Amino acid sequence: MTKTKKHLLVISQYFHPETFRINDMASEWVRRGYKVTVLTGIPNYPMGKFFPGYSWTKHRREEWNGMDIIRIPLIARGQNSLGMVANYLSFVASGWLWNIFNKVKADLVFSFEVSPMTQVKVGCGYAKKHKVPHFVYVQDLWPNNVISVTGIHNPLIIKPIDRMVDKIYKQADKIFVPSPSFVEAILNREVKVAPEKVHYWPQYAEDFYRPLERQKINSIPEDDNFKIAFTGNIGYAQGLEILPKVASLLKDKKVKFIIVGDGRYQSEFEKQIEALSVKDKFIMIPRKPAEEIPEILSACDAGFISFSGGQLGGEVLWEKTIPAKLQSYMACGKAIIASASGETQRVIREADCGICSRLGDAEELAQGILKLIQSDHVAMGQSARKYFESHFNKKDLMDEMDKFIEEFTNRK
Repeated sequence: MTKTKKHLLVISQYFHPETFRINDMASEWVRRGYKVTVLTGIPNYPMGKFFPGYSWTKHRREEWNGMDIIRIPLIARGQNSLGMVANYLSFVASGWLWNIFNKVKADLVFSFEVSPMTQVKVGCGYAKKHKVPHFVYVQDLWPNNVISVTGIHNPLIIKPIDRMVDKIYKQADKIFVPSPSFVEAILNREVKVAPEKVHYWPQYAEDFYRPLERQKINSIPEDDNFKIAFTGNIGYAQGLEILPKVASLLKDKKVKFIIVGDGRYQSEFEKQIEALSVKDKFIMIPRKPAEEIPEILSACDAGFISFSGGQLGGEVLWEKTIPAKLQSYMACGKAIIASASGETQRVIREADCGICSRLGDAEELAQGILKLIQSDHVAMGQSARKYFESHFNKKDLMDEMDKFIEEFTNRK
């Protein structure tokens, strides 16, 4: 590493206290001696309203974990599509104004892209103005994600998005992606991207995700039910509509689903549970700080992952995705139960750490759960942890990123 560490400008529409892995990446860069400034929005994900204590006038500048956080104004995403579009566009508009007047002197821009990709335009603007390198970490493929989540195929909407993505990829100095399939997807775009730009850089799990002895959690009974945990955002993309159906199929079996989190789909999800009379199969726990998730997982027997698909044609996109939740479960030494395909299925099979059913197939998923219960799920959890240490090791990945940063900042 260079003796004098550089100044990194991290751009992410979502940041602490919103729960995304970029929080830990930025904190790790501070620990490694970098100066870090974060440009983000006012926290409102996933419930669509500003977090308590935050507004257009409150907590616009913060210091957290040794870094400076600048919060530019945006419109809270609300509970409908119109609000989400306003949320996306307002961040870009505020970022454009910020780029005109800011006095931040960074050596490199790192854009953390989960939807919307429009936020990366702010990083492109800063990098161009200040003539500094720009790294983009692509978590959601656009316009694929827009099509899969919304069902919109209208070329009047999709083609401008496609052109925006082409421009972003052209301007970026490095593009990092969390799965090998993402590399293939980007390189196979109609407007070609230089292969040397694109790198597979998988997500890791924070250090606090680790195997723990079984903890007593007040909201989780200590009984002989096989407990399957889902943690995180309860959104439409997560495909949780399959679980009430599975619970109905397993009505006479000793199985419970522990759902930890909240999100825009939660009320509809709870209605489906009521409609199928399987409320006794679910324990709903409000969103918890990420640091508390390992304790909750310790009281459970397996972790659950699913994706939406079916009528929106989402299978093709989700096949390319390795969700961050997978690394978290594996780091905690938990067997995995998944309704998924593609990259998620590949990792589970390579690690020999669980079962994977076809996307949206409740019958197959129910049978897979019964099979897992009869198997050695503890050994599967141990295999998950071993695979995690070999393939998703935080130190090794951050060391690799350091080399890229050093190369490009020294080049400048």
